[in-house]
Amino acid sequence: MGNQPETSGGPVAAIYRRALPQVYGYLLPRCGSTAVAEDLTAETFAAAVAAVRQGRIQTPEVTVAWLVGVARHKLADHWRRSAREQRGLAEVAVLAEETDDPWEVHLDVQAAHVALARLPGPQRAALTLRYLDGLPVSEVAACLGRSVHATETLLVRARGALRRVYREGGSGDA
Repeated sequence: MGNQPETSGGPVAAIYRRALPQVYGYLLPRCGSTAVAEDLTAETFAAAVAAVRQGRIQTPEVTVAWLVGVARHKLADHWRRSAREQRGLAEVAVLAEETDDPWEVHLDVQAAHVALARLPGPQRAALTLRYLDGLPVSEVAACLGRSVHATETLLVRARGALRRVYREGGSGDA
């Protein structure tokens, strides 16, 4: 990689050209989305380049099989992130639904996601950090550069705004 001219592409570029169809072909049917498959393919090759640069693996050892193994790990990471996000969205939707019986809540994850996306940036960030990422209020405050009291107030307002937007089907203004 280091001294290879840009025009030749070098050995890593050759591996990329050879392995791209197999890596992408492995990911696409497993994730069901071309956009996700493309992102995970890019992450796979970025991880390979990083491993070569850091000396954890030598260029000749970067094989299609090794790259598919990296892709498998990237896919597992994606599934874990998705599961975490779904759990967080379920919790956000429960917050949006004021019900006495949480067992009666029927979550429309897409509507919760759309409603969350409609909130102003600070409110969306606070709810995401608190409920999707599971951070305590003090860490949310540190991430947002606010006091704990100001963050608690922001979260109360954000939950109210989310509730309103969620009830309006994500089409109203926050």
